Formats: sequence, C-alpha cells, structure tokens
Amino acid sequence: MRPPPLLLLPLLLQLGGRGLAAPPADSLSQLPAPQNPKIHLHKTKQVLSWEPVSLDNDTRPVVYRVQYKYSTSNDWFNVDISEAHVWVNCTKITSTECNFTPTSLSKGFPPHFNISLRVRAELEGRVSDWVTVPWFQHFRNVTIGPPENIWVTPGDGSLIIRFYPPFDIEASSKATFVYYVRYWEREGIQQVKGPFRSNVIVLKDLKPLRTYCLQVNAQLSVTEPDISRVGHWSSITCHETIVDASTELQQIILIAVGTFLLLSVLAGGCFFLVLKYRSLIKHWFQSPPSIPLQIEEYLKDPAQPILEALEQDSSPKDDAWDSVSIVSFPGKE
Repeated sequence: MRPPPLLLLPLLLQLGGRGLAAPPADSLSQLPAPQNPKIHLHKTKQVLSWEPVSLDNDTRPVVYRVQYKYSTSNDWFNVDISEAHVWVNCTKITSTECNFTPTSLSKGFPPHFNISLRVRAELEGRVSDWVTVPWFQHFRNVTIGPPENIWVTPGDGSLIIRFYPPFDIEASSKATFVYYVRYWEREGIQQVKGPFRSNVIVLKDLKPLRTYCLQVNAQLSVTEPDISRVGHWSSITCHETIVDASTELQQIILIAVGTFLLLSVLAGGCFFLVLKYRSLIKHWFQSPPSIPLQIEEYLKDPAQPILEALEQDSSPKDDAWDSVSIVSFPGKE
C-alpha cells in the first residue's frame, strides 16, 4: 500500500479515524439568495422587486433587507426611515418589493444620481448573500409614457391640442420635456411637427371640414449630463376641423348664387325650347275631336230610334213674334 500524500496527513490527523469532518457552521446558516431582482422605472415610479425565498422544512417567514449606495461612495446604507431623503422602510420586510417612488413624505433618489441597490434574505441570524442590481440613473433609464389628459379643440382649419406632461420635473434638475405631434388626414400621408416646448400646440393650415387623426409624444431632454429619452406615443384620436362664421357665410352666399344661376339657365333653356317647338307642343296639348253623345249611343245600339229623335229635334219650330211698337217724336223747329 502506497503511503498517503504529505498534504493529506494533517487532515487525517484531525479526523482521528472518526470519518469526515462536519461542514463549517457558516454554511449551515446560509440562506438562498433572492432571485431575479429587477428595478422598475416608469414615469416617477422607482420600485425594486425580486422573487421570494422558499425553505423546504421551515415555515417561518423570511424577511428581506435592501441597501443602496451612490456611485461616488463605497458605503452601503439601509433603505429605511432613518434616511431623510428616502423615508421608506425596506429592512426586515416580508414583502418582495421596495417602493421608493417620490411621495409627499419621500423625495426618492435624486433623478440625476447613479444609484446601486442590493437585497438579501434574513431569518433569525441566518442570512443570504447580497444580490446587487446594476446601477441606474432615473433620467437615463426611465420609461416615459405618453402625455396625459389630451383634449383637442377644433378650429377654423386648425386643431388646438392641450395636454399635461407625463410627469412633473423639478426646475433644478436641468431637464425639460419637448413634444412632437404626428397627424394625418384620414387615409392620407402622416406628418410630424416639433419639437414644441409648450403643452399647448396649434396645428394650422388644415383643410376645413376635414377629419384629421393625431398622436402626441413626449421626449425628455437633460443638459447635464447630455441625455435624451423618447417616450411612447399617445393613443390615436380623430377630430373634424370647422369653419368660422365669415367663411360659413361666404359658402352660403356662393351656394345661393350658384343655385340662382343654375335655375336661370334652366328657365332660359325651357323658354328657348318652347319658342322653337311651339307648334309641336301645341299639337301635343290640343284635345282630340269628340263624337256627339247621340251618335255615340247610336253606334252602341243601332236599333234605337235615335234618327227620328234627331229629326224631331231639328224640325222647324213656329216662330214666336213679339209685338213691335213704333214711337215717333215730332221734330223741333
């Protein structure tokens, strides 16, 4: 039998023939680390979430601790109410998320700072490894939704668009929103106008009494550092332009004049046709000759003594003479 290597001798002496040594105590106290930590940045939301840690033979609830640090520091700090600018408790929590969205009590993390987060599980003296989320900067990584509360007022060949920004920005943050409008006539070619810095946009030079569809988009622009984030387009809405009173009056006058001219042309044409085809029209409207009633009855029934009746009607009648008196007056000398 070959002698054991020299490197194994100290280990064999410690075992003393009792078999393998037990694992270190630290490995028994180790908990599984939280899995799939994610940072959700949408508008002003800042939420860290992860999957829960489950233990096979232990029903006691696992709690979690979240810490943060800035890129300019090497120290980690608990996310709890002791931090004045955070004011959120994310230590020894049973929830699987930490919400540090700015509120009336909490300012949240500065939107132009680089932030790193990490989370671990804890259970009565037992802890897991820290799981770190890649650093983020709110203005650099945020998802920008469309402008909110969009309403459109039709004008005379124009559309007036009003809306609110996706979220409020502090003036000291050196960040602003600019807006773009995409619009098109139904079944027409799309056009994009912008950037606009105001949340009131007027689309001019549109055709009156036409339907236009549009969308609005917000883009975040930061000067220091130079950051540009494009947001989502709003839902499509369609609106019909109108005409003002003067334009409508002009259209009414034009329609009336056109109708009068058309009727005049038709009347003149009818008069010309009547003069040209007068004899033909007279022939069309002349009543056809009719048969006397007695002849018509005779033709229906020749056996009737209609001829004798006609002869009697046509026999000469005795003349009736009236007496005539001649009155003369003597002439005056």
